[in-house]
Amino acid sequence: MSKKIIIIGATSGIGEELARQCVEKEYLVAGTGRRIERLEALKKELGNYFHYSEMDVTDHESSKQQLHELIRQMGGMDIIVLNAGISNYQASSITSMEQMIVDVNVSGFVQLFGEAFKYFRQQGYGQIVGVSSIASLFGSSRAAPYSASKAFISTYMQAYRQRSNSMNHDITITDVKPGFVKSEMTEGKKGMFWVAETDKAVRQMLKDIEKKKSHSVVTRRWILVAWLLRLTPNWILDRL
Repeated sequence: MSKKIIIIGATSGIGEELARQCVEKEYLVAGTGRRIERLEALKKELGNYFHYSEMDVTDHESSKQQLHELIRQMGGMDIIVLNAGISNYQASSITSMEQMIVDVNVSGFVQLFGEAFKYFRQQGYGQIVGVSSIASLFGSSRAAPYSASKAFISTYMQAYRQRSNSMNHDITITDVKPGFVKSEMTEGKKGMFWVAETDKAVRQMLKDIEKKKSHSVVTRRWILVAWLLRLTPNWILDRL
C-alpha cells in the first residue's frame, strides 16, 4: 500500500522537489501553499498521485480544516512534512516584517504540528517532519527572527519527541536541518557557500525520513558545520 504524505509548503524549493521525489516512489502525496497556480501546475505534472489545497498557515482554523480535508481525500496520513516558512517579507516596517516571519514559521508551525500529533496519537502511529535549519544553531544579526524561529522549531520538536517516547506513542519526530539549498529563499543572497542542488538535498532528506531518523542534516557536509557551531563558545559566535 502506498504511503500517504502531506507536505505543508509545497509550492517551491524543498517542498516542491519533495513532492516530485515522493511521487516517483509511488507515495500518495498532498501539497499545500498560498500560490494556487503552482499547486495546479504540480497537479498537471504529477497526476493522480498528487492532491493539493491552497493554504495560508497564518489562518489557523482554516489551515487545520484543510489539513483534515486532505487527510479525508487521501484516505489517511502516514507522514506530514511541516515545511512552510519565510526568511523575509515585504512590509512597511522591520517590526511588521519580523512579526510575519514569527506568524508563519512559529505560530503556523505550532498549530499544524499540534493537529498532526493529535491525529497520529489517535491513529496509533505516524511521523512528523519539521524543516528547521542550520541557522537554528546560532543567532544571526542579519536574520534574527528567522534563526530564532528555526531554533524554536528544533526545540519544540525535541520536547514532543521526549513526550512521545515517555508515553510510548509510535510517533516519529524528525528534525531536518538544511544548510544552503538552491531555492527562491536563497536566490541572490550573499555570503553563501556549499549551496546544494535541491534534488540532492531532498534525496538525502527523504532517505532519512524513510529511515525514521530523529535528525537529518542536508547535505551531509553541513554535519561538520553543525558540529563546529555546537562546540564554538558564545563569546566567539557573538563576534561573528
